[in-house]
Amino acid sequence: MNTIVCIKQILDPEIPPAKFRLDSESKRVIPPEGIPPVTNPYDEQAVELALRLKDKHGGKITAVTVGSDAASMVKHALAMGADEGIVLADEVFEGSDSFITAYILTKAIQKIGDYELVLCGRQAADWDEGLVGSIIAENLGLPLVTLAEAVDVADGELRVKRVTLDGYQVFAVPTPAVVTVSNEVGQPRLPSGWGIIAAARKQVPAWNAGDIGVDPSQVGAGAARRKLVKLFTPLRERKCEIIQGETTAEASVKLATRLREAKVI
Repeated sequence: MNTIVCIKQILDPEIPPAKFRLDSESKRVIPPEGIPPVTNPYDEQAVELALRLKDKHGGKITAVTVGSDAASMVKHALAMGADEGIVLADEVFEGSDSFITAYILTKAIQKIGDYELVLCGRQAADWDEGLVGSIIAENLGLPLVTLAEAVDVADGELRVKRVTLDGYQVFAVPTPAVVTVSNEVGQPRLPSGWGIIAAARKQVPAWNAGDIGVDPSQVGAGAARRKLVKLFTPLRERKCEIIQGETTAEASVKLATRLREAKVI
């Protein structure tokens, strides 16, 4: 079972909002100094699911990411147990939205070839769009199952357990296929000491637009379908009003009346 896992580098979601700032003119988040980015948690769970399949059925895992400074994310996947990693880095990729990122990953997947399964996290924990996996499936013309909590192989097909609001569904899917992984997979394994050492020794190739046959005019901010109009920190205001009465019953009536006036109830 050869698996390709798409991963993304994000700002650590555990960082308090006061620790980073927004540049409203460039519409960018300025990360705090000394706090490195992390792998998107959902993508890390996708790596974990790939490792479970490898433990049971063998095969190879290839981790792929887009970003000029995202090699550490690939190294982390290698330390967890992935076999190979590739960084897709080029200046023309800067400013790409989810559609363009999926296009870039699609071209890389086509170049890698020899795979039965493509795994992505259900969404990225920064923008929470949850589009890339579905668009990759459309680009490749492959079957797609979203929000998976488990995947197995039986009778030459994938058995994908998909999370729903009131239970789960089980799909039988031919390979190759694309699956997006939900957090119900559980905690990803920690890299072992030997895994960290082995990952540090591995060379992670970097592919540019030319290496994967990407047309520069089709990527970057100029080709993006989503336009970021404004990026700002919402203002949170708190007001306190004391409701008093001669008795508890009178105070309760005044409170209910005031809440209705404020359209809270």
